Amino acid sequence: MQGEGRLDVNGGTKWSRLLTTDSPLPSSSSSSNLEHVDNDIGDIGEAGNMGMESLDYEVVESLAYREDQAQRGMWRHVSYITLKWTFSLLIGVGTGLSAFFINISVENFSGWKFAATFAVMRHSYILGFLLYVLFNGALVFSSVYIVTQFAPAAAGSGIPEIKAYLNGIDTPGILLFRTLVGKILGSIGSVGGGLALGKEGPLVHTGACIASVLGQGGSTNYNVKWRWLRRFKNDRDRRDLVTCGCAAGVAAAFRSPVGGVLFALEEVTSWWRSQLLWRVFFTSAVVAVVVRTAMRWCGNGNCGHFGSGGFIIWDISGGQDDYSFYELLPMAMLGAIGGLLGALFNQLTIFLSSWRRNVLHKKGNRVKIMEACLVSLITSVLSFGLPLMTKCTPCPNPEKYPDVVCPRPSGQYGNYVNFNCHSESHYNDLATIFFNTQDDAIRNLFSTNTPREYNSYTLITFLVTFFLLALVTYGTAVPSGQFVPGIMIGATYGRLVGILVVNASNRDSVDEGTYALLGAASFLGGSMRMTVSLCVIMVEITNNLKLLPLIMLVLLISKAVGDAFNAGFYEEQVQLRGLPVLDSRPKRFMRNMSAKYTIGTKKVIQFSRISKVGHIVSVLRSNNHNGFPVIDWLHNGETVVIGLILRSYLIVLLQAKADFQLTPIPGDTRGRITFRYDVRDFAKPVSSKGVSIHDINISPAEMEMYIDLEPFVNPTPYIVPEDMSLTKVYNLFRQLGLRHICVVPRPSRVLGVITRQDLLPEVLEERAMVEEAISSRGRYEAPPYEEL
Repeated sequence: MQGEGRLDVNGGTKWSRLLTTDSPLPSSSSSSNLEHVDNDIGDIGEAGNMGMESLDYEVVESLAYREDQAQRGMWRHVSYITLKWTFSLLIGVGTGLSAFFINISVENFSGWKFAATFAVMRHSYILGFLLYVLFNGALVFSSVYIVTQFAPAAAGSGIPEIKAYLNGIDTPGILLFRTLVGKILGSIGSVGGGLALGKEGPLVHTGACIASVLGQGGSTNYNVKWRWLRRFKNDRDRRDLVTCGCAAGVAAAFRSPVGGVLFALEEVTSWWRSQLLWRVFFTSAVVAVVVRTAMRWCGNGNCGHFGSGGFIIWDISGGQDDYSFYELLPMAMLGAIGGLLGALFNQLTIFLSSWRRNVLHKKGNRVKIMEACLVSLITSVLSFGLPLMTKCTPCPNPEKYPDVVCPRPSGQYGNYVNFNCHSESHYNDLATIFFNTQDDAIRNLFSTNTPREYNSYTLITFLVTFFLLALVTYGTAVPSGQFVPGIMIGATYGRLVGILVVNASNRDSVDEGTYALLGAASFLGGSMRMTVSLCVIMVEITNNLKLLPLIMLVLLISKAVGDAFNAGFYEEQVQLRGLPVLDSRPKRFMRNMSAKYTIGTKKVIQFSRISKVGHIVSVLRSNNHNGFPVIDWLHNGETVVIGLILRSYLIVLLQAKADFQLTPIPGDTRGRITFRYDVRDFAKPVSSKGVSIHDINISPAEMEMYIDLEPFVNPTPYIVPEDMSLTKVYNLFRQLGLRHICVVPRPSRVLGVITRQDLLPEVLEERAMVEEAISSRGRYEAPPYEEL
């Protein structure tokens, strides 16, 4: 960049002049007609959208930060790295234990519910029905009450909000301790209450909340604070912890550690690096160990009704191990059906969710509670009433199928449910799916070596009913995920296709459970549009690597078909919530637009290096900007931008009042800042606004004092020339996780050009040694310039 150099407080050269003006600006200027600096590109605070605010992923290399870094020795660096891995361990343990607690609670509540219902049904079906409805209603009521009255941010799956957070958008309340508690308790009530939703999405949110609470050192509101954990009290480090938490949630939900890592990489994160990959992998591995240990402890009968169905894992390794060429056609059809049904599900969900947000839920929490209880009543009536209208089926021949236990023994849970059957040798195939926990229902649909267990009428009835229930249920004010409903819907029509193939081929090698698995993968691919991570998850939870090529086939087809109609499920939910997430690729029309086009005619709000306290307070109260250029003047009167300062930094300075001075004369603050401030003091609290400018009391006498802002500005913000294409600006913003980019005039002079070779460590070390040797002789000579 061009401009005269100017020594800063560190003795280095200031970054070059950015503004070119005909006359200097007044020292108290808060706005300018210059349009070369956009002080708030992408800043959500200015828009006032639901209180959302951009996150500060960029390192602010202010004087306070540099002094803090200079004081850090090798021991602090080692302890910092050690603490990172310790946090990864704690996140894994905490998420694994949370998942275990949710699963054991859901299994026991469901076990008590079904056991009591079957016991009462022996005397009266009406009393059994009432007990079933009241049990489900009580659990759902507890869930919606906790969410509406205690933790509103715990509603839904939480994945869209976490995805936005890792993209750089902070939605208030999504990572608070109360949200964590509400998510865990609410998931127990909603899933245990039999609603058509899952606990997998909420577990991703739970892992993210655990990571965030650990990163900020506890909870201030509940007086649970650990000062030694405050090392990660900044958005950049907290982002890495939340990424580990997301992977841990998937690993805990599906017992799929590798799938969790790939889910975090493919679906939620916008920024990735190799060091983070190792920690995410370690966290997922810890979760797998914790979950396996907990399940082994429960294997001795220590957990009540909790059994093998407590965690999702459907072993179909004994199923179909080979496939014929002609089977590829119906399997490809499964992919197309999944893409069509997934796109339809996404579109209908958008319509219903939009109506809920804009009409129904604006009427208050009482309406939300009534809605959830009504959905619970409808679900209970259908899940109890439809099996009553279904004829029972004779059990398979025990000589031909010796491994089949039909009907299942009383008090146990699995296949072949004897529901409203007059003979002990019959079972109700619709009750086998409906009158079960979701994990057991999916295991029943995936079951292998059980031909003709379900008839086509039963599967069609369940498919239509559960599809509509899943549509109506998602969006209610309870924690809800869409993984399990998607698996159940896909497995149902997959089993239907499997029946058609079996009848057409008359071959014993074709297994209906294999087609159920492929159908589940196709619907998830058509709805959520995940490929790699979903493929690995399906392989890990079914323990059948031979089906990998077939899963890949249906996922590719379903995603391609679904993309032809709309975006993925979570992308649609992000847009519905108005979260300004930047996609991975810029739009095509941005190639013909420049950076200057985006700033338009917006005024630049900026501060002088020595600013009056009253002027700073007035500017902060009059607008919602979160970034302000700071200007100074050279000896010849020319204006120079010395950096960018954040609103949060200004509020800390105004609250502390330690840097107030009586005269507008710059002072030498070198070496004294770290005694007054901790770098962590400038970080905004997680998912909250922290201290507002309206909360600070400043006397009239203090309003007339001044502050030297130079030690607290970021002297090296990212800058782009005004004619840079918007595509490049977009890529910079997203790939670097920026909050502000300064737009400046095109420079007229080049100080040098950096190549890849200049950044090699050995080249930099050699150059540093040469400069040190020259300096030791008391003179300075620039190293010889190498031609490019």
